[in-house]
Amino acid sequence: MNNLDNIAEHIRADFDALTAARDEALSQARTLTRHCAHAIRAIHRDEEDLAQENLAEAHKLADALRGGLADYPNLYFAGYTQDALKEYAEANIVYALINNEKLPSPQDLQLENATYLKGLAETIGEMRRRCLDILRHGYSEEAERLLGHMDDIYGMLVTMDYPDAVTYGLRRITDISRGIVERTRGDMTLSLREERLEDGFRKLETRLEKFSDELKNDEEPAS
Repeated sequence: MNNLDNIAEHIRADFDALTAARDEALSQARTLTRHCAHAIRAIHRDEEDLAQENLAEAHKLADALRGGLADYPNLYFAGYTQDALKEYAEANIVYALINNEKLPSPQDLQLENATYLKGLAETIGEMRRRCLDILRHGYSEEAERLLGHMDDIYGMLVTMDYPDAVTYGLRRITDISRGIVERTRGDMTLSLREERLEDGFRKLETRLEKFSDELKNDEEPAS
């Protein structure tokens, strides 16, 4: 028992280091999540410079989070850490899809596959938001393009039929995504029909005005 104090001291030193790493990771994860949220908001507002600025800060924080937890895999794979990195994946994917750029891979973002896929799944909700913003001004091919991305993403996600222990809850998010895609398709179909109906009314109105003018000209007495 003579070495009990030494054992306790070593354990306390390890716990102190673990606690410090955890506290730092929590702070970084919160800040990372905030920058990702700001980036997505800026993307929807077409504030390009602000979006890139927040994505750049998010990139630095993601690197710092990975580096700071390199010796603490239990903290790196903790829920709050992977949740923040999922938001990082979502922000980068949303930026790429809306700006019609190449889709970043898990390797590009240095993320675990399950974390990347959960971020990819959540971009479907952001694509719907973008589509609805576009449809407020009328149906467009841009909204159709984004719906195509939503379909492609959902189509890939349903092939990831693995246990939750492997994908960390991806199946639940995929099920939610299906409803989002279907609602968006319904909204776009309705918008397209309304636009075609309005176009038909405009053409009919033009023809009626032309016909009315012709009648007036026929009724005018010759001078």
